[in-house]
Amino acid sequence: WNNHHHLLHAAKSVSGAVLWANLHLLFWLSLLPFTTAWMGENHFEALPSAVYGFVLLMAALAYYLLQRLIMSTDGPDSLLKKAVGSDWKGKLSPVFYAAGILTSFWQHWLAQALYVFVALMWLVPDRRIERMVNAL
Repeated sequence: WNNHHHLLHAAKSVSGAVLWANLHLLFWLSLLPFTTAWMGENHFEALPSAVYGFVLLMAALAYYLLQRLIMSTDGPDSLLKKAVGSDWKGKLSPVFYAAGILTSFWQHWLAQALYVFVALMWLVPDRRIERMVNAL
């Protein structure tokens, strides 16, 4: 949520596409409590773990789309574009989520480890955007 807050705070203008992309992200995030409960109730079995990973993957892709649309709307001098840079965490997260989905049918504990790894990677909010906003 912190990263989402800083992402929207960095936007200079908002278009209809940005609003729809934000709703798209919020939709996938709204499914997390249900998939988490389903996975927990079924002791981290393969299908619930895969569906949980799918929701995480879709949320990551939706976040990426929102980020790109904000940069596009703000134009070539986008504050967000400068702050994001190479965005290694944003590009690596979907790879680990996809790997977690695939491994959930083989070794569900490994899928959970991959999901936890991504969560730990994002545990500390990304300060690049916040620093750029405060520099203005």
